Amino acid sequence: MEIVAAVASWGLSSTCQNVPGSSWLGSLCHRGIDTSDLSSRLSSTAQVYLPGSDGYTKATTRWSSLDTPGVNVAVLPGVEEDVAEIVKYANGKNLPFLVQSGGHGAITTVGKMQNGIEIWMNQLSSVVISDDGNTAVVGGGTLSKIVTDTLWAAGKQTVTGGCECTSVLGPGLGGGHGFLQGRHGLISDQFVSLNMVLSDGTTQTVDEKSDLWWAVRGAGHNFGIVTSATIKVYDIQHRDWAYTSFLFAGDKVEGLYDTINKHLLGTQPVDVINYSFFINLPDLDPTKPVIMFYILQEGVTVVDTTYTAPFQELGPVATDAAGGSYTDLPAWTGNGNESPPCQKAGLANVRFPIDVESYNTTAQRKAYDLFASTTQQNTALNNSLFLFEGYSTQGVKAVSEETTAFPFRSDSLLISPLITYAPADSNLDKAAAKLGNGLRQILYEGTGKSELHTYVNYAFGDETTENWYGYAQWRQERLLALKNKYDPSRKFSFYAPIA
Repeated sequence: MEIVAAVASWGLSSTCQNVPGSSWLGSLCHRGIDTSDLSSRLSSTAQVYLPGSDGYTKATTRWSSLDTPGVNVAVLPGVEEDVAEIVKYANGKNLPFLVQSGGHGAITTVGKMQNGIEIWMNQLSSVVISDDGNTAVVGGGTLSKIVTDTLWAAGKQTVTGGCECTSVLGPGLGGGHGFLQGRHGLISDQFVSLNMVLSDGTTQTVDEKSDLWWAVRGAGHNFGIVTSATIKVYDIQHRDWAYTSFLFAGDKVEGLYDTINKHLLGTQPVDVINYSFFINLPDLDPTKPVIMFYILQEGVTVVDTTYTAPFQELGPVATDAAGGSYTDLPAWTGNGNESPPCQKAGLANVRFPIDVESYNTTAQRKAYDLFASTTQQNTALNNSLFLFEGYSTQGVKAVSEETTAFPFRSDSLLISPLITYAPADSNLDKAAAKLGNGLRQILYEGTGKSELHTYVNYAFGDETTENWYGYAQWRQERLLALKNKYDPSRKFSFYAPIA
């Protein structure tokens, strides 16, 4: 146990009686968190941090500053067994708890966890490849770049999210999209077994023989803490990747997304990905957003002109291209460790996702115009993006929708406004939410469907359980029955809760 934590624990336990209840330390005392008792239950490598310490700040800082949890103590388990001890301690003191890995879960429901314990999984970071090379055991807090780089060095790869600084298992519990999903499916489709701590502090290995197996692959945040996972890994099929990017002015909205519909969606091969976003770049266009569009292709050093030519014919403002390897994809798409999405800069970053089958170009124009006018008029919001992710879907659709809790395998596009701003006041929060929901509503109406499909890992927090986990009554009933069985006290109800 880190000495700072030990000294702090001693100081806290010896001074609680004389601390005013109005101070943060008084809050700790009155909430019954005896850190010396907690520390004594944990391994020698575990760490406990109190507010005011550098460790606490590092452990609790999140990517989005909106509706953050209220953490009285941050605990870093040193070994998997520590997680169970932390949960048992919290339950004994009737304290809420919340797990954090990469800290990118921006859903506002996490803000309902107040005066509790954060379990930061940062030290549970490891990748161990099996002797037969078909699986790997990944620690519960392992970030995507560590998994990718470790496997790559061994001639292996697996599905992770596209952002290097997020964990693998956090997104995986909600399904988990990624660059390789066309070949292998979602992150959750790679699960072989999960070592989990349940709501009562007991441990269980969840695999295909467990009734939880269906639920943890799409709604797993509701059922426990994954301390490690055995996942499928694969031989690298192609080391080469390439991209071509296009910069378009706003007058190309209809042409661009109609061309994507005609030349990519429905026929997009397993080795091609398309990716675009609206962004304000005043040096290029001071009055309205521009559109960045990427085509990524596996197994080549230059993207095939079969895919690029139709977009070149649209008349882009500029183009760029490069070749490299799979490990370059995050940096190419602006999701590397050094890229803005991986910086915890104190900004509010909120998303309003919608999954669709194809683009409605009329809706795309309406959404572009709303995004343009609002971010130009309210300059506090002009660092926002509007993301359109078009991964290959063959591997995702190869898995029957009934076999996992991830409900929306038939959709082809993951779309999300990312509204980014420096925190100010509730009026700005409301303006951001109004813009995000307005953009999503336009695209929803453009689908002509009654169901609004939202990717739970990008959720804002005001969606329904049907939006997150599917509209079929049997899905909702099955999830609720499992919730009642495994988490009757609703300990895991701060991230997109079923109930």
